[in-house]
Amino acid sequence: MIHAGNAITVQMLSDGIAEFRFDLQGESVNKFNRATIEDFQAAIAAVKANNDIKGLVVTSGKSTFIVGADITEFGENFAQGEKAIVDWLMPVHEIFNSFEDLEIPKVVAINGMALGGGFEMCLVCDYRVMSEAAQVGLPEIKLGIYPGFGGSVRLSRVIGIDNAVEWMAMAAPKKPAAALKDGAVDAVVAADKLLEAATDLVKQAISGRLNWKAKRQEKLDAVKLNPLEQMMAFNTAKGAVLAKANPAQYPAPKLLIDSLQAGASLTRDEALKAEAEGFAKAAITPQAGALIGLFLNDQVVKKTAKKHEKGAHPVNQAAVLGAGIMGGGIAYQAASKGTPIIMKDIGNPQLALGMSEANSLLTKQVERKKMKPAQMGETLARIRPTLSYDEFKEVDIVIEAVTENPKVKEIVLADTEKHVRENTIIASNTSTISITRLAKALQRPENFVGMHFFNPVHMMPLVEVIRGEKTSEEAIATTVVLAQKMGKTPIVVNDCPGFLVNRVLFPYFGAFDLLVKDGADFQQVDNVMSKFGWPMGPAYLIDVVGIDTGVHGAEVMAEGFPDRMKPDYKGSIQAMYEAKRLGQKNDVGFYKYELDKKGKKAKTVDPTAYEIIAPFVTGEKREFDNQEIIDRMMLAFCNETVRCLEDNIVATAAEADMAMIMGVGFPPFRGGPCRYIDQTGVAEYVALCDKYAHLGKAYEAPQMLRDMAANNKKFYG
Repeated sequence: MIHAGNAITVQMLSDGIAEFRFDLQGESVNKFNRATIEDFQAAIAAVKANNDIKGLVVTSGKSTFIVGADITEFGENFAQGEKAIVDWLMPVHEIFNSFEDLEIPKVVAINGMALGGGFEMCLVCDYRVMSEAAQVGLPEIKLGIYPGFGGSVRLSRVIGIDNAVEWMAMAAPKKPAAALKDGAVDAVVAADKLLEAATDLVKQAISGRLNWKAKRQEKLDAVKLNPLEQMMAFNTAKGAVLAKANPAQYPAPKLLIDSLQAGASLTRDEALKAEAEGFAKAAITPQAGALIGLFLNDQVVKKTAKKHEKGAHPVNQAAVLGAGIMGGGIAYQAASKGTPIIMKDIGNPQLALGMSEANSLLTKQVERKKMKPAQMGETLARIRPTLSYDEFKEVDIVIEAVTENPKVKEIVLADTEKHVRENTIIASNTSTISITRLAKALQRPENFVGMHFFNPVHMMPLVEVIRGEKTSEEAIATTVVLAQKMGKTPIVVNDCPGFLVNRVLFPYFGAFDLLVKDGADFQQVDNVMSKFGWPMGPAYLIDVVGIDTGVHGAEVMAEGFPDRMKPDYKGSIQAMYEAKRLGQKNDVGFYKYELDKKGKKAKTVDPTAYEIIAPFVTGEKREFDNQEIIDRMMLAFCNETVRCLEDNIVATAAEADMAMIMGVGFPPFRGGPCRYIDQTGVAEYVALCDKYAHLGKAYEAPQMLRDMAANNKKFYG
C-alpha cells in the first residue's frame, strides 16, 4: 500500500500503474470535506515520492464517484467574508493543481454521479472514461455560487466557452452521450468494462501512443480564441443566460461569466485566482445563503420523513374518491410511479373526466419523448375507473378528493369506511377543513389522516400530511410512504384550519385586499410582488386558484382565526366573487383571460375590474412606495408562518420554509419566510411589525419573534 488514508488509498496494480481510490470512511458517499482535502494532499505527496508509479487510474469505492463538496461546511467558510473565502480556496487550488501537474498520466474511471467538486476532480485528470450508468456536471449555480475548485477554468478550456457556460448555467447533470458529444469525457463504456478501459488508456499514455502532456497543456494555457472571438462568445453567453436569470435575483450566473471572461486570456493559475475572487463575491450574497440553506433544509425534510416512515404498512393498491381534475391528477401521479389505483365516482361522465385528465398528462409525456406509447398504455392500465365499492376490500389506502364541502365529505368518508378493511387508511385531500372535525364522521378515526396535494398535482412537489387529534402513527407513516412513492415530498403537520400552507397564504391575500382598500392599484401590487420573486402577484394568483375557492377558504379561515383573518369590510376578492368573476375558471376576475397563439390563457387588463372594486376602496387612490407594498404583504405572510411554529403546527423552520417554497412558490432565492426574517434581521423585522401594527393583528409581531429579538437569536445559525 502506497497510501492508506481515511478518504483515499493508493496501491499498485501492475505495469507501473497505481489505483488512486476515493473511499471516504464512515460515509455512504464520497465528498470533498476538510478530511478528504487533507488526505488528498497527503496521497499526492505519497505518489510524488514513489518513483515506481508510471501512471494513475482514479477510482471510487462507492456506487457514486464523488457527489461534490461538503455543503455543510460552506456556512462557516462563507461567514468569514470575501477575502477569507479567497484565502480558503487558493490552497485548495494548489492541491488540485499539484495533482494535475504530476508528471505521469492520470485517467479517471467515472463509475457513478460525479457532480460539482467530484467532476472538478475528473477535470484535473488527463483523460476521463465514463460508465454508461454515470452522470457528470457542475450544478453549483443552484446553490447561488459556481464551481470553485477550478471547474469553470478547466471546463471552458476542455469543451469551449459556449458549451461550458451552458453546462454550468443550466446546472443539469449530463448523461454519457451528451458528455461525450461535448468532449467533456473521452470514452463511454459498459460499467463492467470501466476499470479495464481506464487502465488501457493509462497504458497507451505511458507507451507514448497518446500524447497526454498535450491534453494537459490545453488546460494550463489561455483559451484558444482571439479577442474578437472571445468578445462574441461572451456576449452571446451573457445574452442567453441573463435572459433567463435576473441578476438582481440570481447574481451567480453573471458573476460566473464575468469570471470566465476575466480569466480567458490568462494561464491556468492566473485564471484560478479570478475564479476564486468571483466565487467569493457570489458566496457572500444573500441569495447564496438562501439557496444553500434551501439545499440543507431539503436534507432535513427528507431525514424527517424517514423518521415518520416507521410502522407503515405496504401500499400495493390505492384508491381515489372523486374523478375531477384533482382526482384524475392523483390517479395519474400514483399510476405513473407504479402504484395501481382505483378511481371511483358516482357517474360515468365524472369518470370520463378523470380518465381524460390522466390521459392528457400522459399524452404530453409521450409528445415530449419522456415516455414511450407502450409505457403510457401500461400506466393507464394501472388506473381502474369504477362506480362501486366492489373492489375496495383490497385497497390499502383511500384518498378522498370530492368537493370541498364538509357535509359532503363526511357522508362520503363514512360510506367509504363501511367498504374497506379495518386497517385501511383513509386520507382526505381537503385543503382547509379540519381533519379532527371530519374524523368525527368515522368509526375508526385512528385510520384517518389528511393528505393535501397541491394543484396541479403532477407539477407541485409538496404533500401536506395532516395529523388529526386521533390519527395513529401508522396512518401517518403509511401516508408518508405513499407520498414518497408518488414522487412527492411529504411534510407532516398538525391539524388546524388551513393546516400550514393555506393558513399562511390567506393572510397574504388579506394583506392584498387591505392594500386595494387603502387605494393601491392591484396591478402595481402584482408587478411589485413579481419583481420581489413570486411566480405571480396576488391578484393573478387568486384568479388562477379560483376566486370562488379563495372565498370559501377565507370563510373557513375567518371562522378559525377571527382575530386576524375576519375583516370588518368587504374586500376586492369578495366583490369579484359577488360579480360572478371567478378568475380563469370563467375567464374574468381581476384580469380578463383570452387564448394566446399557443392555446394558453393569457391575462389582459379589464377596466370592468376597476369599476367593480371602486365602491370598496376607502383610501385615496395612489401609487404606493414599492417597499411599503413588499413590507405589508410579507409581514402578514411571515408572521403567520411564525405563529404556525408557535402553535406547533409545523415542527421546524426548515420544514416551514420548504413547505412555502414547494407549496406556493415562495421565491427560492429568498430561502423561505423564516430565512427572509433572518436576512432582514429579527430585531429589524420586529420593528417593521411595530410600524404596521395599526393595520391589525396580522401585522403584530408574534411573541416568538420578540423573544428571539431580545435574545439576539435567529432561526438558522
